[in-house]
Amino acid sequence: MVVLREESEESLNLLFRALADGTRRDILERSLTETPSVSELAACYEMSFAAVQKHVAVLERAGLVRKRPSGREQLVSTERARLRLAGELLDRYEAIWRHRMARLDEVLTEDE
Repeated sequence: MVVLREESEESLNLLFRALADGTRRDILERSLTETPSVSELAACYEMSFAAVQKHVAVLERAGLVRKRPSGREQLVSTERARLRLAGELLDRYEAIWRHRMARLDEVLTEDE
């Protein structure tokens, strides 16, 4: 996977740290189907507006969302290509582990 080789370790760490938090994953999900403002997102959670802003900022640094101004609001949209990259990397790791488990199964059945 050429795209994965172009990603720095730091970039991938930012990506997966951002995805590690449930609130941030929920923000991503909400911004996949619509383009909510940060204010609209803040209304969905039992936390301060500033806390939601921080979650959005983490997602933005990881390249998972983009904010754009619309009047006095900041609209949030998911960067689908970046999210797809995370999926591709996880698929790659899954393939490696499936191969290892199949190989282990072969080794264990060889003795029988």
